[in-house]
Amino acid sequence: MAAAGGMKVVPLRLSPGDDLRQILEVWMRQREERAGCLISGIGSLSVAQLRFAGASEPTRIQGDLEIISLAGTLSTDAAHLHIAIADTNGSVIGGHLGAGSLVRTTAELVVGLLPDWQFRRELDPATGYAELQISPRDLGAPMIAPQQLNDRHRAGAHAQAPQQEAGQLLKVQGQGHGHGRDHVTTA
Repeated sequence: MAAAGGMKVVPLRLSPGDDLRQILEVWMRQREERAGCLISGIGSLSVAQLRFAGASEPTRIQGDLEIISLAGTLSTDAAHLHIAIADTNGSVIGGHLGAGSLVRTTAELVVGLLPDWQFRRELDPATGYAELQISPRDLGAPMIAPQQLNDRHRAGAHAQAPQQEAGQLLKVQGQGHGHGRDHVTTA
């Protein structure tokens, strides 16, 4: 178990046909932790559903696509994921990762779980979107505002480095795109 304030790091590998976004959302709902982030994500897609800035609906892109980068936050109620992909010509495009983005050969992910925090999405009247709300896992504790973090940094307080754990083999049954395959991950 990670020390208080630490990060639990979990590597995941997805298989051909898996819905990248759906797998991450389902996986996060099954965890004890209530906050996570994508540290690293590479691999390939055969279909990408990307919602571009200012667009209300995703655009479907099909072909041999390389995942150049995948980043975002995970909570038990939603994921907010951004992806950059390259086509066979090396042209890169990116946006919000939507459901229906299918793994072509593999997706190799490193997820950071934050056991002391809780993420959730709530409508923000200022933006009109469901935005990230951050709170300590112990809901009785006061939330640290960004200004307080800046004040602590200026005062010389430094955060502890994230800690990694040795993995335990898990089998996630039938989480794929209707293929019923087993997916082996470590946690």
